[in-house]
Amino acid sequence: MVLFALHTGLRESELTGLKWSEENRNMAIFVLPGDRTKNGEDRIVPLNSITSSIIEAQRGKHDEYVFTFKGERVLRINGHAWRKARKRANLCQCRVHDLRHTFGRRLRAAGVSFENRQDLLGHKSSRITDHYCKAEIEELKNAVEKLSRVNLA
Repeated sequence: MVLFALHTGLRESELTGLKWSEENRNMAIFVLPGDRTKNGEDRIVPLNSITSSIIEAQRGKHDEYVFTFKGERVLRINGHAWRKARKRANLCQCRVHDLRHTFGRRLRAAGVSFENRQDLLGHKSSRITDHYCKAEIEELKNAVEKLSRVNLA
């Protein structure tokens, strides 16, 4: 589920409530209805090769929900397994919601347009998208380094 979140930017409730009925298999997308999204609008969640393989591994495990444990819907990610995994990875301060921020930053680093990042994150406000897609330090350093090459005299 964590890997799926890193590649889709889904919120925890969107991820744990993901249903097979929301899948459009031919288009390799899920369409989350507005009553399940924070901004109340339908949201398209495109699948890449990694998320497609995760979905295929889940297929047939449950009739309604994509992500389950012992035949039951997973209600929260922030449980014992998450805390153990964080400790093993030495990421004790990492919250489930940080996966969304990582998704946004990775999109920006990959050169994905602002508009597409906004749609992929499901934001109405561009201010919020900016919050999720902060510039990488190297990008900022390169920007200020350009000043050293300009004759300001």
